[in-house]
Amino acid sequence: MMRCPHVVLSNGTLEAIKLLALLLMLADHINKYLLNDASHTIFNYGRIAMPLFVFVLAYNLARPDTYKHGGHIRTMKRLAIFGLLATPPFIALGGLLAGWWPLNILFALLAMTVIIYYLEQQTIIGYFMAWTVFIVAGSSVEFWWPLLGFGIATWCYCKQPQISSLIIALIALLILRIINGNYWAFAALPILYASSVINISVPRYKWLFYYFYPFHLGLLFLGTKLF
Repeated sequence: MMRCPHVVLSNGTLEAIKLLALLLMLADHINKYLLNDASHTIFNYGRIAMPLFVFVLAYNLARPDTYKHGGHIRTMKRLAIFGLLATPPFIALGGLLAGWWPLNILFALLAMTVIIYYLEQQTIIGYFMAWTVFIVAGSSVEFWWPLLGFGIATWCYCKQPQISSLIIALIALLILRIINGNYWAFAALPILYASSVINISVPRYKWLFYYFYPFHLGLLFLGTKLF
């Protein structure tokens, strides 16, 4: 039977992945909102950001004792607060399918965290709640069910490596083709593999992503009015 390798990354490497995802997201949003998607190359590179963000969150939630020490609850509170702060500029920038829908990616990460929180309970009620959140939230957040499926499968793999989790994660990335229009999300995989074999020393910026997301959307909205 083939054994799946454990995923072990240093905190500095995880921070480097997050910073890379942040830069890719920023470039993609500048291209989308200020340049009217003028660069197809930047658009493609931007598809790499979401899987990287999701992986970092899934890895952190899979750490031993995270559930026991209330890590999920703290993460949910932060994502909910900053998701709400990001909502006005996110909606004002336009480009959504139906006014406010779908909700921004912080709510997608929130839904993913809630699902994992219920799965950690390992109870019938917990599993029921996890499935309910998956079905309902998946219809209302950015990247829909593929993001949630990729995140949950990645979390499962980080906790206990199994080929089934890996296959589900790959299928989720494949389905993203419907949303992204391409397969560039798969480009995150070699980045993640390389990150597992190298150690990058980057200081941790705990709140950077939370503050940056609504702030940069606000600046982009102002940019659309000035230029």
